[in-house]
Amino acid sequence: MAIYSPPPAADFDPSEPRRDLIGHPARAPAPVTLPDPRATEPEPEDDEINLRELWSVIVKRRGTILLFALIAVIAASTATYLTTPIYRASLTLQIDREDIKIVKIEEVTPVDSGQDYYQTHYALLKSRSLAQRVATQLGLADRPPPPPSLLARIRSGLTGWLPKASQAAPPAGPPAETARLDGAVSRLLGNLTVEPVRNSRLVTLHYTSPDPREAATLLNTLASSYINLNLERRFEASAYARDFLQERLQQVKARLEDSEREIVAFARAQGIITIGENQNIVNQRLAATSTALSAAEQRRTIAEAAYRQMRDTPGQGLNQVLDSRIVENLKIAKARLEAEYRENQLRHTAAHPDIAPLRDQIAEIDRQINREVALIRAAITADYEIAQAEETLLRANLEQLQREVLEQQDRSIQLNILRREVDTNRELYNGLLQRFKEVGVAAGIGTNNISVVDAARVPNSPFKPSLRRNVLLALLLGLLGGIGLAFLLEHLDDTFKQPDDVEKRLNLPVLGLIPLIPHKRGDARPIALVGHDDPRSVFAESYRSLRTALEFSTSSGVPRVLTVTSATSGEGKSTTALSLAIQFAQAGKKVLLIDADLRKPSLHRALELDNHVGLTNLLAGEQERPVNIAQPTHIPNLFVIPAGPLPPNPAELLSGSKMLGLLVLAAEKFDQVLLDSPPIMGLADALILGNLCDGTLLTVAMGDTPRGHVQGACKRLRGARVHLVGTILNKLEARAGAYGYYHGYYYHADTYGAPAPDGKKLTTESPI
Repeated sequence: MAIYSPPPAADFDPSEPRRDLIGHPARAPAPVTLPDPRATEPEPEDDEINLRELWSVIVKRRGTILLFALIAVIAASTATYLTTPIYRASLTLQIDREDIKIVKIEEVTPVDSGQDYYQTHYALLKSRSLAQRVATQLGLADRPPPPPSLLARIRSGLTGWLPKASQAAPPAGPPAETARLDGAVSRLLGNLTVEPVRNSRLVTLHYTSPDPREAATLLNTLASSYINLNLERRFEASAYARDFLQERLQQVKARLEDSEREIVAFARAQGIITIGENQNIVNQRLAATSTALSAAEQRRTIAEAAYRQMRDTPGQGLNQVLDSRIVENLKIAKARLEAEYRENQLRHTAAHPDIAPLRDQIAEIDRQINREVALIRAAITADYEIAQAEETLLRANLEQLQREVLEQQDRSIQLNILRREVDTNRELYNGLLQRFKEVGVAAGIGTNNISVVDAARVPNSPFKPSLRRNVLLALLLGLLGGIGLAFLLEHLDDTFKQPDDVEKRLNLPVLGLIPLIPHKRGDARPIALVGHDDPRSVFAESYRSLRTALEFSTSSGVPRVLTVTSATSGEGKSTTALSLAIQFAQAGKKVLLIDADLRKPSLHRALELDNHVGLTNLLAGEQERPVNIAQPTHIPNLFVIPAGPLPPNPAELLSGSKMLGLLVLAAEKFDQVLLDSPPIMGLADALILGNLCDGTLLTVAMGDTPRGHVQGACKRLRGARVHLVGTILNKLEARAGAYGYYHGYYYHADTYGAPAPDGKKLTTESPI
C-alpha cells in the first residue's frame, strides 16, 4: 500500500487549522475541566497546619531522620566513653532552729526562726571562707590537678596547632601558692551543691569529683568544719560577752561601793539612824507611841464609862460592887447573923445577953460593907483619872514625835535619792553577775544545733557521664534534629510531591498515578513487562487506570496518535509508553509503538529486538516500506518500530515528510499509535513530534524533577501549539495515606498470582 505523501514541510502554515494524519480536520478535543475543590469544601488557609502532610514528610524522609539520630547517638556514645567518669558523694545535715536546752539559759547570739535562718546556713555552706578552711585542712592546694580526659587532651592538642600569634599571653596574677589555693577553693565550690530537702530541716550536700574517695572525704571534712565553725562562732560570741560583762561588772561594782559610802556618810552627818530596810528609830518610836495612844484612849474610854456609871448610881448598885467577892461574903455573913438574931429575938427578950453581941456583929458587917463600897468607888475614880492622864501624856509624846519625823523627812530627801541610787546599782550589779555566770555555763556546755544525719560514703558507680541518659538524650535530640533537617530538605526540595500541586501549577489534569516498583534482586526483566507478566499487579492496574482515563480525556476518546514525553530524562517516559502500549494491546487493539527517541533509544532493549534497522533507516531513505522496520513482539497485538542507528541530526529527520507519512499510514492501519519521544528541555524533538501527533502525554517523576523544569517544558509545548492531554505522575511511593488505594487493595491481590495466559495466537505479521 502506497504511503500518503504530505506537502513539503516548508509549505506548512501554523496559522491554518490543524488537520489529522489522514487529511481531515483535526478532532477538537473536549476541554477537560478539573473539579473545583472549593465547590465541595472550603479552601484551607495557607497557614493551616496539615498533620497528614507533616506525617508524610516524616515517613518520606525517615532515612534522613534515622541517619541523623544514629550520628547523634554515636557522637554521644563516643563523647561519653572519652569523658572522665565523675563520682558524686552525698551527705545529709539536720539544721535545727534552736539548740538542745540542757539548762534554761538564753542564747548570746540572736536566733532567727524564719526562712532567712535556713537561707543563711545554705549561704554559709557555700561560703568561700569555709571552702578555704577545708582546702587548707586537706591540703588541696598541694595536690596535683586531676589528669585531663581524653576528650580534653584532644581539644588541647587541637588548640596547640593554632599559630603562636593568635594565643594571647597569660595575664599577670597572684603568687603561685595563692593562685593554687584560690584554684582549689574555686574547684571545691564549683563541685559542691547544696540541696535543701523540701518541708524539712534537712539539707543534702553533693560533691562531684573524679576520685570517689576524695568526694566522700571532702564532704565529711566540710560538714565537720562547718559544725566546728558554728561552735567556734558561738564560743567567740560567748567569750566576747563574758569579757564585756566582766568589764561592766567592775564598773558597776565600783559605782555601787561609792553610792553606799555616800549614803552612810550622809546619814551620819544628819544623825539619821536606820534600823532595817527603810526604817529609823524616830519612825519606830512614832509607830509605838501611836499604838500606845490608841490603847490608852481605849482604856480611858472604858474607865470614863465606869466612872460615869458610878457617879450616876448611888449606894451599892454598881456592877463592880455587885461583882465584888468581899462584899458578897460580907452580905452572906450579915444575912446569917440577922437570921440568928431574929431567931434569938423569938426565943429571948431584948435584954438577953446573946442578942446584944449579935447586933454589934451585924453593925460591924455593915460598916465593912460600906467601907468596901467606898474603896470600890475610889478605885473606879482613880482608874479614870490614871487613864485620862496616860492619854494626855501619850498624845503629847505623839505630837512631839510627829514633829521630829517631819523634820527628819525633810532631812531624808537626799538620803532617799542616795538610797535609790544604791538600790539601782545593786540590781544592775546582781543582774550582770547572774548573766555573767549564765554565759560562762553556756560556753562550757558547747551544744550545737547542726548534726550529721547521714555521713558521706565512697560512691561505687560514677554519677556522670551516664551512657544511658546521654544516649536517650542524643536519640531524642537526634530525632528532633533529623525531623527538622527533613523539613528543611523538604522545603528546599523543588519537586512535585502531591497531584493537587501538579494540577494547580501546570493547569493540566492528572490522568494516572504510577507507583514506584522496586526491582527484585536477580530479576532482569524491564519494569514495563511486569504489568504484562502479572496483570493483577499494582503496576499493571495503574496503567489500566491510565488507559481508562485517556478514553475520557477527549470527546472522541483516546487520541489515535499519542506521544509520551517528559521534561528531563529518567522520568520513566519509555516505560510509560511501553506499559501503555501493552495495556492497549491487552484490550484488543492493534498497537504500534514507535521509538522516536533517536538520541537515547531503549525500547529495543526492553523487548529484546534487533535495532540494526529501524526508524532512522526509514527517515533517512534507506528503507522505502515501513513494513520492513516494524517488528512483532511476544505480546499479542503489539508491534514496535525501533529507533535504529543513532543519526547525527535527529531533529531534521523527525521534521521531514517521511515521519508525517509514517504516522498517517500507521493511523490508518493500527488502532493506536504510541511514540516514545525524547525529553523536552534543551531539545526540539518533542516539539516536532507533538505537532505531528493528536495528543501529548507528559510524564512527571514525583519527588525527582524540579517544578521549574516541568513548568518550563509545559510552557515550551504550549508555545509550540502542542495539544497536552494531561500528565502522568510517575514513581509515586506506595505508602499508606499517600494515594494508597493500590497499596491497600491491589497489593493484597498480588498474592493470588498472575492470571492464566489467554491463549491468543502471537501475531507475527505487521499490517503495515
